Amino acid sequence: MEKSSTSTNTDNDPRILVEKFQAGIWRYLRTLGCESSLADDLVQDTFVTVLQKPFEHYSDAASASYLRKVALNLFISFKRREGKVVATENIEAISDAWQDWVVDDSGDELVSSLNDCLQELTERARWALRMRFHDKMSRAEIAENLNITEHGAKNLMQRAKKQLRDCLETKKQNDQQS
Repeated sequence: MEKSSTSTNTDNDPRILVEKFQAGIWRYLRTLGCESSLADDLVQDTFVTVLQKPFEHYSDAASASYLRKVALNLFISFKRREGKVVATENIEAISDAWQDWVVDDSGDELVSSLNDCLQELTERARWALRMRFHDKMSRAEIAENLNITEHGAKNLMQRAKKQLRDCLETKKQNDQQS
C-alpha cells in the first residue's frame, strides 16, 4: 500500500497524529455510550497502544478507521472487565452510522450541524433535551420542571428528536447535492 501524498508529518510525529484524531476518537467513544471521563482515558490508551508498535499513516481515513477500531476494542474490553455485556450488533450499527454521518473523522462538521439544528427547536424543547441528556434528569423531573405531564415531556422530547433528525438529514442531503 502506498502512503498518501497528502499526508503531512502525521506518520512521523505522534503529536500531530494525536492532535488530528483525538477529538474524533473521543466523540466516537461517546457515541458508543462511553462516559466522558472513560472516553478521555480510552483515547489516551488508544494512542499509547497504537504508538507502541510501528505505525504507518497511509491516509487520514485509514488512520481514523484504525484508531476507531482500537478504541472500540479497548471499550469492549473495559466493559467486559466490568462484567457488563456489550451488544455488539448495536455497536456495529453505531459504527456504520458514524461512517455515514461523519465526513471529516473528527465529528466537527456534525457537531456544527447539530448545533444549527438545535437552534431551530423551541426554547422549551432545547431545555427538555438539555435536562434529559446533559443533566441526566428523568422524564418525571423534566415534566415537573416544565409544568407538564410526564407523557407531555415524553412527547415533547420525541418531537424534538424527530425535528433534529429531519434537520440533520436535510443538511446532509443539501451537502451531498452541492
